[in-house]
Amino acid sequence: MKKVLLFITIVLALSACKNTKQESLLMYHDGEVFGTFFSVRYESQESYHQEIQDIFRRVNQSMSTYMSDSDISKINANDSLVKADSLFIEVFNASVKVWQTTDGLFDPTVGPLVNAYGFGPLHKMDTIQPRVIDSLLQFVGLEKVSINEDGTVLKNDPRIFIDFNAIAKGYTVDLIGEMLEKKGVKNYLVEIGGEILTRGINVEKNKAWTVAIDHPLQREERTIIQTISLKDRAMATSGSYRKFYTDSITGDVYTHTINPKTGKPRKNNILSITVLANQTMYADAYATALMIMDLETSKKLAKNQNMDVYIIYFEESDKKVQEYMSDGFKKLLIE
Repeated sequence: MKKVLLFITIVLALSACKNTKQESLLMYHDGEVFGTFFSVRYESQESYHQEIQDIFRRVNQSMSTYMSDSDISKINANDSLVKADSLFIEVFNASVKVWQTTDGLFDPTVGPLVNAYGFGPLHKMDTIQPRVIDSLLQFVGLEKVSINEDGTVLKNDPRIFIDFNAIAKGYTVDLIGEMLEKKGVKNYLVEIGGEILTRGINVEKNKAWTVAIDHPLQREERTIIQTISLKDRAMATSGSYRKFYTDSITGDVYTHTINPKTGKPRKNNILSITVLANQTMYADAYATALMIMDLETSKKLAKNQNMDVYIIYFEESDKKVQEYMSDGFKKLLIE
């Protein structure tokens, strides 16, 4: 059975505790947010737990499609009085950039299709038929959404549904990083559900942060396929298992990565993609878009955007799992 992976990156020695604590030179914060886990490590004698929680609250209020009173939920419900805040606008503008450079394969308006397949906040359909997909495609396309100068969001059709799930976690990581830097913190690691940002070093070990990437074909037990040394970089991984939907009538299995042009789950031989970038929100968004492309197109786009990538794919000719690493990624490997 084919599965889908949303978050397959782990931080080595990650604590499962949901608390705040001082351990040696680092302050630790662990817990749950956005339906996944988070972990923050930074060099400081002062706790910024409240500031981190405030960032979570602000992002949820702005962009959570699971909260009926959030700004994005009201916008999706066509509340004309709602004005997008600075967070919403920044994520929207970044989404437009990625949408343009990926020829529309990254598209936050894919929400109606995501919901139809059962991967969004709304109830999934019992079965997915071609005519249903065709009818939903008319509401997909980021060119159909704009933000006015006063912050109001204009949708060409009231049935357009905006969902920033594929970029918001990465953006939140960046916000926490910005907050820590404003506090004078030079060494930190922030992770939300596998989206990671590092600055400086792990002062407890006096070296760059060590992170690991899971094997995309793992089952019950977590299996690490690569370990890298990460400093002053952002990282996100998207893959092809763990989140899926089975049609109750046809038995077909659908992955969570939907091609916004065809309206169908992506079909290619890529099992997972890890993207390294300067900002986590871009690593997050591009990791999603590259999963939809074929292998060569993914490699070319990553190079054009100056991103390092690690791609795990299935080679049909020899029926084996293969790897591709950019030169920059190879330099980070820990043997």
